[in-house]
Amino acid sequence: MHCLVVEDDPVIAAHVLDGLCAAGRSADHAATGRAALERLSHGRYDAVVLDRMLPDLGGLEVLSAMRAAGEARPPVLVLSALGSLADRIEGLEAGGDDYLAKPFAMEELLARLNAITRRRPGPAEAARLAVGRLELDPSRHSAAFAGQQALLNRKLYSLLAHMMRHADKVVTRDMLLEHVWGYAFAPTTNIVESNMSRLRTRLLDLGIDPIETQRGHGYVLRSGLCT
Repeated sequence: MHCLVVEDDPVIAAHVLDGLCAAGRSADHAATGRAALERLSHGRYDAVVLDRMLPDLGGLEVLSAMRAAGEARPPVLVLSALGSLADRIEGLEAGGDDYLAKPFAMEELLARLNAITRRRPGPAEAARLAVGRLELDPSRHSAAFAGQQALLNRKLYSLLAHMMRHADKVVTRDMLLEHVWGYAFAPTTNIVESNMSRLRTRLLDLGIDPIETQRGHGYVLRSGLCT
């Protein structure tokens, strides 16, 4: 596994880099958001450890820039002293694949990195998907309908891909938590609902609204609304 560690604190950066090296991982270091984006534009990484509070671009701004690049990006573990529930939700909804608050144990960081890299898109998600005229392009992480295109962050892309693979079937909240977020338990947050709302907004930008909520059951993507 080759990682990019984005951390401006030299002590924490050295701790993470040493821990990755001891675990048999290779890693590069960037001390600023702009340096991270430069490295990402020229290198290939299996995962990114991203601090939120950087001296130039904040971590969430880096996530936004990665998403706007329109290419499949590596999974991101957000690492931050901002560890409240609201902070964690904000980091996940911004496109982080997981969130770890400081102070942290190196063993947990490694376990979380292993988990998010295992959840990277498999062959079914990496292939171009289509339901009616609604299409997903894995090379750009985008959705397209009737000539319009919308870029999606990693989580929204995975969410829509799962809904499209199960078109016209009820997909429950627990199913989404397991297959999109990799959770074996149901968290008390509204992470599914908030991301589904964001996905619907992106689809409305394309002039399409194919996802229905079935209260008490889950969600259905109607293929008949994708024509």
